[in-house]
Amino acid sequence: MLPSLLRLCACAAFCATFLTTAVAQEPLASARNANYTLWVRLDPAAKTLDGRGILAWRNDTPAAANELWFHLYWNAWLNSNSTWMREDTLRARPRFGRFPPPEWAYIRVHAMKLLAGPFPEADLTAQMRFAAPDDGNPEDRTVLVVTLPRAVRPGEIIRVEFLWTAKIPRTIARTGYRGNFFFLAHWFPKLGVFQPDGTWNCHQFHSATEFFSDYGVYDVQITVPRGWVVGATGVRLGVTNNPDGTATYRFEQADVHDFAWTTSPDYREATRRFEHPGLKAVEMRLLYQAEHESQVDRHFRATEAALQYYGLWFGEYPYGHVTIIDPAYQSGAGGMEYPTLFTAGTRYWNPFGGGSPEGVTIHEAGHQFWYGLVGNNEFEHAWLDEGLNTFSEARVMSVAYGQPFFVRRFFRGFVPVAARDILMDFSVDLGLDRYRDVARRDIQATPTFRYFPVTASGITYSKTGLWLGTMERMYGWETTRKILSTFFQRGKFRHPKPEDFLAVAQEVSGRDMSPFFDQVFYKAAVFDFAVESVQSREVRTLGYVERGTELVPAEAQPAGETKLYETRVVVRRVHDGILPVEVLLKFENGEEVRELWDGQALWKLYTYVKPARLAYAALDPERKILLDVNYTNNSQRLVWQADLPATKWASKWMIWLQDLMHTLLFFL
Repeated sequence: MLPSLLRLCACAAFCATFLTTAVAQEPLASARNANYTLWVRLDPAAKTLDGRGILAWRNDTPAAANELWFHLYWNAWLNSNSTWMREDTLRARPRFGRFPPPEWAYIRVHAMKLLAGPFPEADLTAQMRFAAPDDGNPEDRTVLVVTLPRAVRPGEIIRVEFLWTAKIPRTIARTGYRGNFFFLAHWFPKLGVFQPDGTWNCHQFHSATEFFSDYGVYDVQITVPRGWVVGATGVRLGVTNNPDGTATYRFEQADVHDFAWTTSPDYREATRRFEHPGLKAVEMRLLYQAEHESQVDRHFRATEAALQYYGLWFGEYPYGHVTIIDPAYQSGAGGMEYPTLFTAGTRYWNPFGGGSPEGVTIHEAGHQFWYGLVGNNEFEHAWLDEGLNTFSEARVMSVAYGQPFFVRRFFRGFVPVAARDILMDFSVDLGLDRYRDVARRDIQATPTFRYFPVTASGITYSKTGLWLGTMERMYGWETTRKILSTFFQRGKFRHPKPEDFLAVAQEVSGRDMSPFFDQVFYKAAVFDFAVESVQSREVRTLGYVERGTELVPAEAQPAGETKLYETRVVVRRVHDGILPVEVLLKFENGEEVRELWDGQALWKLYTYVKPARLAYAALDPERKILLDVNYTNNSQRLVWQADLPATKWASKWMIWLQDLMHTLLFFL
């Protein structure tokens, strides 16, 4: 422990008491049952943290707690034997390769002490042990259990002091360092969530899951080299210049369930104020890289769009401040959310209208609502934030910016080529391609940490976004918006579960939603509707007909009579997903026929006799069922258009030629 941290020990009890009393006069938005006072010092050369903390925890359950369970997230990268590392190897491209030891990481708790209160002061260091509640891996060190002298009874508050050091990883899972850029998340011993059944919800760190914790008040003092810029969760209360060439920044924030921070001497800073009628004003602070100065306004505008539309649609952002981080080049820290702070992500050349950095900025700002305010358990039900946020982001993008165009990148992603005439579809924004690849591989109701690592993104983000988009198109935006806003208001500063969302959807829609959720949530049903065949033939009677008492050969159609055509269309449900689907038949004379097929049978035949032949048949012509994994088989023409394949392939070759010419021009 460094001397400067030791000098802080004398004021620890005072600061912890101040933390409890200072916020007591504020209105309670959350339960505030897990409160932290933290001191941390960064050594940028050694890539280490030295820290000290005091946790004030209140048992809000009807059960007694005999132990405390802590997350030690950075031990996921202690060595290759951790559960996180073992799971990561199942990916096609593991995220943590064969790096030298200095780029690995750890977090070590050196001491833990129970401070005086309802308990007598006691040293708990000898009572610490590691646990692996999910897979029994004896090599995993991401969960620390501490046995208490006696049980913490319901309503009791205990205060625990702990000392720790940590080795910062080369950026992995959006936390770590890149040169003199540091982004530090999940950097301190973090208490799990004690449940009413008397058990701790404190999962091991898995490669495909994120986080879960209780709300509280954070008072954090961060020591870094003097002159370095610091961004963090909460409001900066002040900065102290120390004799040793460092500076200590103090931040405080109430009613949050986490605390992240970043520092670098290279950050530039810009500020702006968000204001919109009916919503709370928000002070926005952007820490950006010098080479991205031309994109400052774009970051602010995207953040404003999220604050505005999420606020109007679901409920307002309550904190009054937010910090946007533009991470350093190749730092791997982009696209992650923390309370009142998030990381965006852009590139030097990034054409406006292509969806970046607007998309990632809106998505991560949106997480201030889904997960920041509605604190679901991301270990077990990550779709409740990631999926809801994917849908919300796509909708904000379409309202605020319209359809983005296609951008293809070359030279390892450095040079963008914008195809402004190729507009991206809403279903692309929601990730249909990602979902299509994993549609059968996991059931969404399965706890997220038990997903096969490769499937987590497609199920958690894309599938949820697609079935929410399907709900919107089937039942209307206002119904879908009211479902989300009701869930937001009821789940704000709490820990809602899937059953809460499903109940709200049932209540608000006024419909029996169980058949829908049985398929998309409790099963891995796959939706694919196809037009199997189309026919239109002139109506003629072949064979014999009755003429009086005799059977005579059928004659040709009498002159002057209108020709009639019998149209036969076969539609098919290719997989097991069942939803009502619209059927459109367009005839050559312009007449349209629309039917609603319930989709229950595997196939259905539609037959019509009309004075015109069929032009084409289409299923789901307005594309309401975004979950349909193969929209190309949803329509069929009676007469094939021979020029279409030629046009398709000519377009592909022209795009290839255009790309080649752009590449050659780069060298001229």
